[in-house]
Amino acid sequence: MFAEEFVVFKTVAETNNITLAAKRLHISQPAISLQIQNIENYYGVKFFVRSNKGVTVTPAGKVFYKYVCNMLDMLDNVQREIWRLSGEPHGEVHLGTTLTIGDYLMPGILSYAAQAQPHTSFHVKVANTESVVREVLERGVHIGLVEGPIADFHGLNVESFWQDELVAVISKNHPWAQKESISLEELAQSNLVLRELGSGTRKGFEQFLRQRGLSLGDFKVVMELGSVGSIKRVVATGFGVTILSDLAVSQNPDEDLSVLRVEDMIMYRDLSVITNSANSCLADEEAFFVDLLRDRELVSLLLSGVSPLEVLAATERSE
Repeated sequence: MFAEEFVVFKTVAETNNITLAAKRLHISQPAISLQIQNIENYYGVKFFVRSNKGVTVTPAGKVFYKYVCNMLDMLDNVQREIWRLSGEPHGEVHLGTTLTIGDYLMPGILSYAAQAQPHTSFHVKVANTESVVREVLERGVHIGLVEGPIADFHGLNVESFWQDELVAVISKNHPWAQKESISLEELAQSNLVLRELGSGTRKGFEQFLRQRGLSLGDFKVVMELGSVGSIKRVVATGFGVTILSDLAVSQNPDEDLSVLRVEDMIMYRDLSVITNSANSCLADEEAFFVDLLRDRELVSLLLSGVSPLEVLAATERSE
């Protein structure tokens, strides 16, 4: 039994679909089916029940899944120890981040981390909050960085590392451009452009509305888009209003956009680092990255536009 077959089994168990598993692993469906058959023949038991809708994990498969996850974690640890003994340090950090964090917060932090740990490779997946949470729970990534509330903490370690503000964003040519704030009633009467279902920004906005006894049904949502960049381009034409992270605007101050606060609705939300609570510990490289996020002064410097090289040099001088 080889690690490749364990990875195949784990992916099929997490997707409940051979076609999706084949796409994720970039191998053919027949190859997936053959390896699953080999595993089942080896143990003499069925791990999956096939149907037209996909596959369902059997009770035996659920037991096997738990041990497969542990074995793959152990193999990762073995590889790291071998690298250390060989005198050739090398490590990997597998991250999942939401779009806003990935686009506006991560570039400086990743640049700093890569220069502070030159023998570490960083692998980053960017998706919405729901997808990142799923990746962490299914061990597709070891660390997730997400925005706003997480509905179910079961199976996750959740730690806030930064506080962000949601703001109303309009074109500089909008009739409200000279205002500093608008009322909730004015927002409700305007054309609203929002992120898609599952995004942390949208969930955060909905949570603040619920606190005031409102829902998106009370607003004129005329467009839903899957990327912050697309939303900004639409709003920059003068069409509608959007709700975005202040990071998405403050990091690009030359854009044709203005920021407004919504009166009596200050919308601060946490940015959190999440890990799978079933993981006994993080690798040294991963622990370094999480500790970096906990250093609010360092993160603040990187967000303010100070060069990662300058921040690194200052950090080394202070040690």
